[in-house]
Amino acid sequence: MMIFKKAIPRRTFLRGMGTAIALPMLEAMVPACAKAAGKVPARLGIFYVPNGMWPMDKWTPKTEGPAFELTPTLDQLAKFRDRLTVITGLAHKEGIAIPSDPGGPHTHAFATFLTGVRPKPTAGKDFEVGVSMDQIAAQKLGKETQLASLEVSLFPSAIGSCEGGYACAYTNTPCWRTPTTPLPMEHNPRALFERLFGDSDTTDSTTRQARIRERRSILDGVTKLVSPFLNEIGPSDRAKLTEYLDAIRDTERRIEIAEKQADLEVPAVDRPAGTPASFDDYAKLMLDLQVLAYQTDLTRVIIFAMEHEGGGRAYPEIGIPDQHHTLSHHQNSAVSIDKLVQIHRYHMKLFVYYLEKLQSVRDGDGTLLDNAILLYGSALSDGNSHLHENLPLLLVSGGGTGIKGGRHNRYPDQTPMTNLHLTVLEKLGIPVEKLGDSTRKLDLLSV
Repeated sequence: MMIFKKAIPRRTFLRGMGTAIALPMLEAMVPACAKAAGKVPARLGIFYVPNGMWPMDKWTPKTEGPAFELTPTLDQLAKFRDRLTVITGLAHKEGIAIPSDPGGPHTHAFATFLTGVRPKPTAGKDFEVGVSMDQIAAQKLGKETQLASLEVSLFPSAIGSCEGGYACAYTNTPCWRTPTTPLPMEHNPRALFERLFGDSDTTDSTTRQARIRERRSILDGVTKLVSPFLNEIGPSDRAKLTEYLDAIRDTERRIEIAEKQADLEVPAVDRPAGTPASFDDYAKLMLDLQVLAYQTDLTRVIIFAMEHEGGGRAYPEIGIPDQHHTLSHHQNSAVSIDKLVQIHRYHMKLFVYYLEKLQSVRDGDGTLLDNAILLYGSALSDGNSHLHENLPLLLVSGGGTGIKGGRHNRYPDQTPMTNLHLTVLEKLGIPVEKLGDSTRKLDLLSV
């Protein structure tokens, strides 16, 4: 890594088109003292999948420690085995129903996943749960980025009352800035892109399409601004910047194609049971945008939810027209359970895609993945019985995070999942004594 006595201000590149465009972190933008200390931003990512992971024997390794075997749901992670920590035995007791609860097991699951707090039973605007661990991380890591955190999903939000008479706020997001302030999740690629790289004046589709046709690509303008500096920066920065511009251009192209398809006139037909065949492209596009958010250092905390808890998405793209939530109430049907396993493997396939993208982007002397802690999992184990114990969880972490991968850690049954949250926050340099129903930090995560 080259050391410069004077850092190039990031904003030098960004102004000139009436807006500010983010660029990737370049070596020439980091002060010499920070480089000499080897400081690279730590990042937190959470990848949520709903409705449990039944059957758990397809997820849980039989062997503890480093000699664990990769089960059918986990075998796609083979290339990341040395970064992988499978975690079993954790639970969310605050998700378990008590007599005074009006129901809503999926509501409890989603609301407690990152908070460890039982949601207040209400259908109104007086909802209340607890601060989520991602927002504790955002309070610290977000001080140095434009966005404290990014909340992304593949489902639209609902309003009013949802499952069990609980306010929909509980099932719209697992992210809570304060006990009474839920953070909405963005599911629209264009809106997410504009949040990262520039606001739109209107959401009217006609106006936005006209703006796309009339103006040159944002990247054309950025290229003109950057080109005078290309000969003044080192080869590593130049390669990184070229890679970044190519990624932005490709992302913009894909969004415009999606918008044109969305504006096609569709004849009146019944709603299909599942999603369009392009769902795979949609999911990968949203994951690519998250990689760009890390790459540009716009945020260091990202939460992504495949579906909301209790979500009813179907997966015709892998030959499953049945709704995921319906299948999770399998009643021990071998056919339903087999379909569940296929859905779990499809979700894992998308997670592996995300990991590969993070690993492909250089970051300091390593990659984005080297400097990240990623939590993958669900707030239920069995969706049929709504079990909030022995949760399916794993971490994928880089060597710079202080977490030793390549093993299966089994903890005593009913260990609070919030103990894991405390441990992850500590590894991110954010010591917290208490979160929700936590009792202590977990052992065995240190290198």
